[in-house]
Amino acid sequence: MTSADFLAQEKIWFDKPRYDEAERRFYEGMNGSPQPTKQDAGANSILQDIARARENIQKSLAGQQQQQSSSAADQGELVSRIKGLELENQSLNKVVENLRAALSKLERRVSILEKSPAAVTPAPAPSVPYTNGTTVQQKTSAPVKKVEEEEDDDDDIDLFGSDDEDEEAEKLKEQRLKEYAERKAKKPTIIAKSSILLDVKPWDDETDMVKLEECVRSVQVDGLLWGMSKLVPVGYGIKKLQISCVVEDDKVGTDLLEEEITKFEDYIQSVDVAAFNKI
Repeated sequence: MTSADFLAQEKIWFDKPRYDEAERRFYEGMNGSPQPTKQDAGANSILQDIARARENIQKSLAGQQQQQSSSAADQGELVSRIKGLELENQSLNKVVENLRAALSKLERRVSILEKSPAAVTPAPAPSVPYTNGTTVQQKTSAPVKKVEEEEDDDDDIDLFGSDDEDEEAEKLKEQRLKEYAERKAKKPTIIAKSSILLDVKPWDDETDMVKLEECVRSVQVDGLLWGMSKLVPVGYGIKKLQISCVVEDDKVGTDLLEEEITKFEDYIQSVDVAAFNKI
């Protein structure tokens, strides 16, 4: 009896693990709490890896599409700029051509004018000065007469004339000079005037400012006219007198005013010129 026949006659359950596994799954299915096996867990991890790979592939494809679209937009903008520059270049070329044509025409005109004989311009008429400063141009003589008429006119000229005309001219000149001097004397002379603003400062806050202003206005000089005045705070209760006046420049100056005002030493400490304007 061989070993194979012996095993065939033995009652051994070689597939018991398979049946045990099937029974376990059956009861687990009945209880509703199936536990994943190692094979199921491995399959799930593989599926997750595949899903992540697909997601990464989709993201990379989307990024490539965005790059391609952005590059296409940049290329379109670049093409439009190039077209605009070409149009500007064409317009500039036209302008340059027009300028060259105008310059060539101008050069031809200048060359023609240089070749043509210069026109003879008549000499300006001499001016006769008057005594009042004005000048009057003499009328030009009539066109040149014929030679025969000139000779006849020359025959009528008196080469030995008298001096009466010179005397009359001298008398006329003296009369006009006299009239000019009279008109100049009658014109009113312009008097130069100035507007001055003075700052008059007292010694302290106990100084009588009313009396100080009376002292200032008591200064009376030919060509001096006092104007408005006001008290301006300086500090520590002290106020200064700010007074305006109009003076004739030829008669009154700032030095004279300061000298006359500072004579009132009991009330006035100093005098300053705050503003000086010509009228």
